Amino acid sequence: MSPVVRPRRLRTTPAMRRLVAETRVHPAQLVLPLFAREGATEPVPISSMPGQVQHTRDSLRAAVVEAAEAGVGGVMLFGVPATRDATGSCATDPAGVLATAVRDVVAEVGDALVVQADLCLDEFTDHGHCGVLAADGTVDNDATLVRYGDMAVVLAEAGAHLLGLSGMMDGQVAAVRGALDDAGHADTALLGYAAKYASAFYGPFREAVESTLVGDRRTYQLDLANRREGLREALLDIEEGADVVMVKPAGSYLDVLADVAGTSPVPVWAYQVSGEYAMVAAAAAHGWIDRRAVVTEQVTGIVRAGADAVLTYWATELAGWLREAM
Repeated sequence: MSPVVRPRRLRTTPAMRRLVAETRVHPAQLVLPLFAREGATEPVPISSMPGQVQHTRDSLRAAVVEAAEAGVGGVMLFGVPATRDATGSCATDPAGVLATAVRDVVAEVGDALVVQADLCLDEFTDHGHCGVLAADGTVDNDATLVRYGDMAVVLAEAGAHLLGLSGMMDGQVAAVRGALDDAGHADTALLGYAAKYASAFYGPFREAVESTLVGDRRTYQLDLANRREGLREALLDIEEGADVVMVKPAGSYLDVLADVAGTSPVPVWAYQVSGEYAMVAAAAAHGWIDRRAVVTEQVTGIVRAGADAVLTYWATELAGWLREAM
């Protein structure tokens, strides 16, 4: 008589399931995005992202200490400036909100976690696009690269360990790498937002940074219908010198994430974006889902698809849950 194959034997107890788990998420794989608001005297709640705020300098310091103590791997800083102009001049101000936030965080936690800064102009321009505009109103790719290089040097000199190139300009990794190397910052790492899609899931983020964008970014972010293009963009960023590449958003693009992870010789990260966060928060607030279980399932799925690290607004809380389970 042939033996009965019973896969359920490996699901009988929590200990058994834990022992045979194929995918494990560790707090060090998590990166916490944080918003620093210029001139804020108290944290400003973000209505579409319950539990998230625009930070003051003091509350930002407290948040990164909490993240470090939870074992989170890194933080990604975004700036919300008081004034904006056509070229995003605040982005390259050494005394500006983002450079100041980087210095504050590095002074507070040092190398306890990887201090990362978003390198893009959309938070700093009065038109809300990720680059400077040409006379016809289109984004001028090559003029934008010059601004990115200047911004990179300012953030590196403030102490950023890694810069997140999220603007989706052609050649941005090579341009920024060259600017950093020329300025003596060869050790500053670059995260290429290689496969960043023109997604409907970014809405709450635009509230968080008070975006002034009118229109869309479809001429430079990827079309949601395209899978192969995501891999192509990642390989181009790697060729230009990216130390890490990103797929964004995570949940709707797990096929692209798996493609990139299966090919890339450098670490591959994914961003669980603001809209993904907001939907979970809203459903949980109505009692429709178990927030902890869903967050854990989603992030595990992102890692299972191939992400070496995940940017998620749940990072500190999830790290605490993971440590409880260890």
